[in-house]
Amino acid sequence: MSTIEDLRGRLWSDEPSKVDFLAARAIAETVSDAVLDDALDPLAIGLSGPWGSGKTTVLELIKADLDSRSDPENAKIITVRTDPWRYDPAVGAKESLIGEVLDAIAAELTERLKDVEESKGEKIKKLLKRLSDRVDWAKAVKLAAKSSLTLQIPGVSDVLDLIREPASEGSDAGDQPRGLAGFKAEFAELLGAEEMAHVRRVAVLVDDLDRCLVDTVVETLEAIRLFLSVEGMAFVIAADEDRVADAIRTRLPDSSMPTERPEDEDALPAEPPSKLYLHKIVQTTVPLPALGAFDTESYVLLLQLQNRVDQRLTDKQLEKVITECHRLRMAGALDDLQAPDGLDVQRELSFARRLTTILYEKLRGNPRRIKRFLNDLNIRRSIAARRGIELDFDVVAKLMVLEVLLPDQFQSVLSWLRTGELRDRLESLEAQANRPKEPPVPAPPADLADRAPDEPETAADAAGAEPPDTAEDARPPEAEEAPTQAASAAAVAPHFAEDMIRWAKLPPDLHDLDLSPYLHLAASFRGDLLVSAELPQHLRDLAAQLASTRTVDRRQLTDESLRALTTDDVDQLLRHLGLRARDRVQEQRGAVAGIVRLATAHVAVQPATLDAFRRLPASDLQPGTAVILAGVDIPGMKDVINALAAQLPDGNIKKALTTPPPKGGKR
Repeated sequence: MSTIEDLRGRLWSDEPSKVDFLAARAIAETVSDAVLDDALDPLAIGLSGPWGSGKTTVLELIKADLDSRSDPENAKIITVRTDPWRYDPAVGAKESLIGEVLDAIAAELTERLKDVEESKGEKIKKLLKRLSDRVDWAKAVKLAAKSSLTLQIPGVSDVLDLIREPASEGSDAGDQPRGLAGFKAEFAELLGAEEMAHVRRVAVLVDDLDRCLVDTVVETLEAIRLFLSVEGMAFVIAADEDRVADAIRTRLPDSSMPTERPEDEDALPAEPPSKLYLHKIVQTTVPLPALGAFDTESYVLLLQLQNRVDQRLTDKQLEKVITECHRLRMAGALDDLQAPDGLDVQRELSFARRLTTILYEKLRGNPRRIKRFLNDLNIRRSIAARRGIELDFDVVAKLMVLEVLLPDQFQSVLSWLRTGELRDRLESLEAQANRPKEPPVPAPPADLADRAPDEPETAADAAGAEPPDTAEDARPPEAEEAPTQAASAAAVAPHFAEDMIRWAKLPPDLHDLDLSPYLHLAASFRGDLLVSAELPQHLRDLAAQLASTRTVDRRQLTDESLRALTTDDVDQLLRHLGLRARDRVQEQRGAVAGIVRLATAHVAVQPATLDAFRRLPASDLQPGTAVILAGVDIPGMKDVINALAAQLPDGNIKKALTTPPPKGGKR
């Protein structure tokens, strides 16, 4: 399966999940118990958690649980889902919420009374209509007030003259207002009517209140407390309690509200008035916990299995894996997870295990942010694949961890790419990350500590023998040509932050891969320019021409202009092209051709040219590069070719590398 095919359907919707991946059913059932507790009637209960913590999903589970407990004939539970964030601001939050509740009750009564004689249901219908009229007229007043402020017509006073309800015949009372005054008493009468006796509870599930503007937050809470808080009503308000309190504080500043009476020194700190106001309306709040490390791992696993493209899981198979995750929660590890028969989940399990710790810490156990990270990962990999950048899923995941969760360290990697040090730095970083900790160096024996400085330590010292680690003949020849990996790592190690070392421990290793195209793509998404920082401006265009594979660019750069370069300029260009040929496989052929031109124009740099060719990764050698190298005629080139060929399997690239062009001609 190709990368692009493998990505189809691998994005997750931000809509509330209908499947309980978060083990939230226990919370939902606890809230349902409170909703149906007659001792708490009426009830307003909060469901608090930050954005993305799964509040909407829990509300869906509460609704499903209440619906399962509902007895349409003797103990009906009417559930009303409402979202103040979507209310029409021109109508008003109070009127919108009350209207939705009345609509749900009206729908139930319409169904209930359809087979009842009209005369028997007339009273309840009139009461329901009177309540609806109050809401409609309240909306009219609000619209009129808004019109008077904007269009100057009609005025509020004009509308108020029209919304007086005439008193009944024979009554001494004057006209009554048609607004929300008196609504609560009539609403209580409606719920207590004989025709509503089969309704056990009207449960209103309020979502996204913490996303609303200040006026909407306060008006919604006022509607719950002042107009709808009657027997038979229950409200579940899903919102971040702190954000709601902040909204109340904006409308009702702490300075304008009475403070809690001071207590003795051992008492808890007094709550701010905004919290006291909220707690007067919401009796108790159920906090929605952030995902722990185990839940993060199981959540990542289940998300991958849910959207698996190859060998998709049936609903029954997915449910079995969910059950397994719940079973293993007490153990705190998924090691003993038993997958459904014939289903291999090791790839997804391995991926979840590798990323869990860093996702858990950096994303604070927030389900939405975890899901968003996985979506970003799949989108990035899809775009890269369509641009011809083929990288394994695990490689892109590791790079995305760095980019999204460790942005400062990602900038460091981009800087390594700019300066042509990417592979060296990654190799040193991974060597340090994967190196076992060295045991502490033991203190010297007491007799050595007391020895005179010129006293020999061993018999060999007394005989004047040179220690083997400093003898010239003990050093391998290659030690003079290039620093060892350990020495390189030691030189760079102090610059690596702990987060970077921790990231480097994630498999797979990256230093042998061509990451340049992907990093250029990632940098472009961030608006970063990857200008070669190691080259001065006057050499950048020249370097681009030297590395170009276009004939017109090569012809514009004459041999005379190359011979006119200073020694320092040639050294900088050679180093730049050498790193470019090694680190950027797509530019390898052009960079190697540029090095050959420099070596032809400046014989003095031919030894450095050989060093640049030795550093080419044999596994990344391209056919065009092999042809160019085979035709290079400088002293020592044959040894370089033989060393590269020894690392290659038999095939076309090895054949092209070891077959020189015919004399007097070019291949």
